[in-house]
Amino acid sequence: MSKRRVVISGIGIISPVGNTTAETWDAVLSGKSGVAEITRFDSTEFSTKIAAEVKNFDPKQYIEAKEVKKHDLFSQYSMAAATQAWEDAKLDSHSFSPSRMACILGVGIGGLTTLEQYHEAYLNGGPRKISPFLIPRMISNLGPGNIAIRYGLKGPNYTITSACTSATHSIGEAYRLIADGRQDLVLTGGSESSVTPIGVGGFCAMKALSTRNEDPTRASRPFDKDRDGFVLGEGSAVLALETLESAEKRGANIYAEVVGYGSSCDAYHITAPTEGGEGAVSCMTEAIKDAGIDPSQVTYVNAHGTSTPINDPAETAAIKAVFGDYAKNGLVVSSTKSMTGHLLGAAGGIEAAFCALAIHHGKVPPTTNFDEADPACDLDYVPNTYREMPVEVAISNSFGFGGTNGTVAIARLK
Repeated sequence: MSKRRVVISGIGIISPVGNTTAETWDAVLSGKSGVAEITRFDSTEFSTKIAAEVKNFDPKQYIEAKEVKKHDLFSQYSMAAATQAWEDAKLDSHSFSPSRMACILGVGIGGLTTLEQYHEAYLNGGPRKISPFLIPRMISNLGPGNIAIRYGLKGPNYTITSACTSATHSIGEAYRLIADGRQDLVLTGGSESSVTPIGVGGFCAMKALSTRNEDPTRASRPFDKDRDGFVLGEGSAVLALETLESAEKRGANIYAEVVGYGSSCDAYHITAPTEGGEGAVSCMTEAIKDAGIDPSQVTYVNAHGTSTPINDPAETAAIKAVFGDYAKNGLVVSSTKSMTGHLLGAAGGIEAAFCALAIHHGKVPPTTNFDEADPACDLDYVPNTYREMPVEVAISNSFGFGGTNGTVAIARLK
């Protein structure tokens, strides 16, 4: 049985630079940064005092006021992004059999806000202060679970938790479910909200975060010589995936086609990639092979590009290993984390969305704050200004703690 073709017919985004897909896309094309001083808690005693928070978000636009208390912030974001994607795709539950509709989301950490809130309540008032909503709010699978309840999605429903690769793995598995004929529609992507004292404090303790507190909008600077760590972000991106046949039958707006997926593991270190990026080489190669194309047919790479001293050279080396001479003679690469910060488990969702939008609009978002290249980072990173150009195939890379890697390949529909 040949693979069915899988297309992206809807996109929803809640991000540090915009609360809709259109706002977010316009912001990244203009080079707008979502990084600022932390407002969620008093960060005075933290080495890092900045983050890329979602701003001016009103969950009551997407969830009934009486229901909001049942959702951690990551779940509120996922409900909002899923609602946008559903409406963007002009979906109707009656167009599909309930058992043929699924939801798979990547969530790296889950309800950290809720856990911290009720741990404090317990310390101050004992077990009677613990809410019955603690567990449903905290567990990561209620991200997709709440979406399924809203839309009657009775197919597979689960969360993939694989650190910063969570959403990319989710999109890849959703793609396979549809391509293999097991499902007809999957809402997929990722959601995360970990800008909390423990979330920020944990990454500070690892010395993983930028401490450019005096200049927050320029703190995330992938591939730049003066980068000093990543900036923690939050938000959600949800894509509506369905068969090409059903999308065309409904007259849906098709952004792009998902054509390949690869995954691998470094099996090397709990946080660091291998110096040459072998795991990244493997998953990029697998995704390109799965797409049935030559590496020279890839136009754009949305890099994992975290702005950390170790990741950026390793990813650059991996890209050069996969693409050979073409890596420096035609391929374009950018890291949108320079503007959104690092959305952890949701990063692959928003970055796959950017790949689809780049194909759809013929515009490649930039890597901002790129002033002077690290000598080990010598590719075309679309510095500081977006580039208008046709994008035929884009790949989105995600690499996570534990050495977990994922790549999805997305192409112009032909």
